[in-house]
Amino acid sequence: MSAPLPDFVCDLNGELLPLSQARVSVLDRGFLLGDGVYEALPVYGRRLFRFDDHMARLSRNLDRLRIPAPHDVAGWEARVRRLVAAQPFEDQLIYLQVTRGVALREHAMLPDLTPTVFLMSTPLKPVPAEWRHHGAACVTAPDLRWSHGDIKSISLLGNVMARQVSVDAGAAETILLREGEPGGPWLTEGASSNVWIVQEGALLGPPPGPHVLPGIRVGLLRELCEEAGIAFNLRPICEADLRAADEVLLSSTGKEVLAVTRLDGEPVGHGALRGKPGPVYGRLYEAYQRAKAEQAA
Repeated sequence: MSAPLPDFVCDLNGELLPLSQARVSVLDRGFLLGDGVYEALPVYGRRLFRFDDHMARLSRNLDRLRIPAPHDVAGWEARVRRLVAAQPFEDQLIYLQVTRGVALREHAMLPDLTPTVFLMSTPLKPVPAEWRHHGAACVTAPDLRWSHGDIKSISLLGNVMARQVSVDAGAAETILLREGEPGGPWLTEGASSNVWIVQEGALLGPPPGPHVLPGIRVGLLRELCEEAGIAFNLRPICEADLRAADEVLLSSTGKEVLAVTRLDGEPVGHGALRGKPGPVYGRLYEAYQRAKAEQAA
């Protein structure tokens, strides 16, 4: 028997109702085909963080899938703020999903459907204190997902399978490496995170491309590096670079920025800081907390 759903208030097609009462048609293309996109937005003290960036990515992804945008930015903001106000908790994670709508099953992108829009808010859980203070353990795995990882699609079976690799290993995240090009395998991202390395004090991440989701925290970390005087560059990162890095970091809506201190059972880094969170992580984490306080609206 499945556990009962919490009765948080959600928004389904503009109606506020308890999560346990929300229903969609079995013919919804999100259910049948994974035909839709999503966003996950953090809320700190009931204040939205990087909202416009999330909405810009949502708009790009809707356009790529030829799903008509149900709202402009102001319309989305009104719906999100209404949902935030309906919750009893201060720090929230807003999940926003748009599918193409309801129709008899057909692979083609059927026109003139009414999109299904679902928004859910759950408490935003901080990362475990152990990870925050001592760093997290990660494992690597081949990146076997499809070649449109730059679309934030609800079709996440590849990510689910990748994340289970780290769950089975008792690790925090699975870091993905893609074969098939000379000089590789090449770092792409985590199952649910962007991945970074530090070399000689510089923060390095994989460049934009079809296998890497353009994470909202990529732009944010670029800004924080500029503020903190840390060199920042996006360029191809091979497996050897990853394993020889001075530091390895994760970033995501929930993790914010997080140090990886063990990779495939081996300590990350060198010398006295081997296996410990490094100085670039420390500076970026502090800068991230300042950004939350200053930029949330």
